[in-house]
Amino acid sequence: MTLIEELRWRGMIQDIMPGTEEQLNKEMTSAYIGFDPTADSLHIGSLVPILLLVHLQKAGHKPYALVGGATGMVGDPSGKSEERNLLSVEVLQHNQACVKKQLAKFLQFDDTMPNSAEMVNNYDWFQHISFLEFIRDAGKHITVNYMMAKDSVKKRLEGDNGMSFTEFTYQLIQGYDFYWLYQNKNCKLQMGGSDQWGNIVTGTELIRRKAGGEAFAFTCPLIKKADGGKFGKTEKGNIWLDANKTSPYQFYQFWLNASDEDAKIWIKIFTLLPIETISALLTEHEAAPHLRLLQKRLAEEITVFVHSRADYEFAVKASEILFSNDTADILQSLNEQQLLQVLDGVPQVQVPLQLLQEGYDIVTMLADTQIFASKGEARKMVQAGGVAINKIKLQPTDTQVTSGQLLRDKYLLIQKGKKNYYLAIAE
Repeated sequence: MTLIEELRWRGMIQDIMPGTEEQLNKEMTSAYIGFDPTADSLHIGSLVPILLLVHLQKAGHKPYALVGGATGMVGDPSGKSEERNLLSVEVLQHNQACVKKQLAKFLQFDDTMPNSAEMVNNYDWFQHISFLEFIRDAGKHITVNYMMAKDSVKKRLEGDNGMSFTEFTYQLIQGYDFYWLYQNKNCKLQMGGSDQWGNIVTGTELIRRKAGGEAFAFTCPLIKKADGGKFGKTEKGNIWLDANKTSPYQFYQFWLNASDEDAKIWIKIFTLLPIETISALLTEHEAAPHLRLLQKRLAEEITVFVHSRADYEFAVKASEILFSNDTADILQSLNEQQLLQVLDGVPQVQVPLQLLQEGYDIVTMLADTQIFASKGEARKMVQAGGVAINKIKLQPTDTQVTSGQLLRDKYLLIQKGKKNYYLAIAE
């Protein structure tokens, strides 16, 4: 399969400019994607463009990752219903450094390779261009009619909030990026999400009119969830690539919990598994969907890709804690940060440390913390073997909880029945 044929099979192409496939089949081609530094981490929506660059490099072409230091100052109106707040130069510079560091994990920046990846920042060329120079040199070649015909502009102009001149110029600035890279880096192809099509073709038009050259483009579809929910969002917000914003355990859980419909699509888009392997996985999944083989492999591949094999193995181990009975030793082995990651979202209760040091009557503790409505109900459940502390089932002869049972000298994991968990914090 050629690169474009494979990307089509994976569902990663929406719009493509005529001649793009022929250009990629003809010679090693330099191509770029822009990344917006509006936050100090990329999120999983950025994985599709990242993977496009990875596929491009694997196919022997040269990838450029552009961090938008200049465009980040303007704000992309694509897909936005209202003007964004502009970030300060200091915040943007911090974000750019963080995004650059993340991108460096996924591409091969090896100067000995003819198709070594390169990182560029459009602020490096825009900082030397005056406003008058830009509107004469670039603005002269693109008509207002052309710019207003773009969907991202039309929707905003028809809305209640309108569009500032700042955001109106965005597509011309992004178009100039493509022109600059074409002239200075022999970059002939731009890729991006389908919401970027208008901005991208402005670049090919500027190259045609200003340099008399030919440039190419294709976009990938925006990822949606089968249930209509927004991809990459949970109740707690974005799923980030930064482990400090979204822990590897939470990251793994997101993919593991994918629906069957989503997993069938995402396994092609978000993994680098060969087509034969994916086809076999799809067949196995159809035969036994209850085993969730597709989700498990998807979560493994993408957690290892973004984080590490060790993070994946911890996520699997951590996932077993709440859903398996035989995990007391694993629970004891976790450090405080890991423990809190695993138990994120579990209801918390407070217990006095002094009472634990003296020996806290189990039934009284369960009632005092309101895990049970009354001592009678708590006693009945303990006698029936329905309560566990730190994954160890309480016996009818157990009467006290002590500070010696605390995890990391501070926590108790109390289990009521099969599925109800509480994290008791001793203070």
